[in-house]
Amino acid sequence: MNLNMPVVLGADYVNPTQKARVITETWMSQEGYCPGCLSNLTRTTANSKAVDFTCSCCGMPFQLKSTKSKIGPRVPDGAYDAMVSAVKSDTSPALVLMRYDLIQWMVRDLIVIPSFALTEHAIIPRKPLSATARRAGWVGCNIDLSRIAPDTRVRIVEQGVVRSRQQVANHYSRLKPLQSIQVSQRGWALAVLSGIQASGWRGFTTRDAYQLEVELMRMFPLNKNVRAKIRQQLQVLRDLGVLIHSNRGQWALSDSGSSSANPKN
Repeated sequence: MNLNMPVVLGADYVNPTQKARVITETWMSQEGYCPGCLSNLTRTTANSKAVDFTCSCCGMPFQLKSTKSKIGPRVPDGAYDAMVSAVKSDTSPALVLMRYDLIQWMVRDLIVIPSFALTEHAIIPRKPLSATARRAGWVGCNIDLSRIAPDTRVRIVEQGVVRSRQQVANHYSRLKPLQSIQVSQRGWALAVLSGIQASGWRGFTTRDAYQLEVELMRMFPLNKNVRAKIRQQLQVLRDLGVLIHSNRGQWALSDSGSSSANPKN
């Protein structure tokens, strides 16, 4: 993978946003690939809503978000209602996060978050536009990365280091069992998994998992029996092979629930 970006294509643009868009999207179409089947990507037609690329083989849709700054905890996106609707109907694209060096025009980080890792609880509404705005009352959204299980971020490039395609494919393959969870139940399972991974637990007890109760109550305020729901989701993740249930009340992340491979060229 060539991390150098086609900066010459931005020579005719004065607006820095347009310039960056042309350069980053062109690079992605030339060097990017689908983490599921490793096939090349095809750019969509101009103004395609939320989808910038599709896989030329399996048809997986992708949306590119690029920045010259550090990838922060929240990623701005489009209309809140449309994004939530896409997540609920399981039609949202995979999210591609890119960080590039503006001086050298080189890709530094490239991360793919599969669509099945996105839940409506990670979609945060922004304040409506003011009454004087052209689209008065319009509500956009941010994607809260802290509410997405850390290991569902498939890293293709990390701090300028390219991972092999086989590493990327193996990582994505380990995540695919999560796709089989019904959309209506996916939010809970991924929230519990995210809490486990964010806590850094490789092995833990059911009592440890109860430490997630406060955050889960905030995310799911209508549920009044959160501990029972935690126990249920531990079993769901066990059945998917993401967790291992070794003894009564004893759990551990399996290789499907934790990626330990180090980046390599």
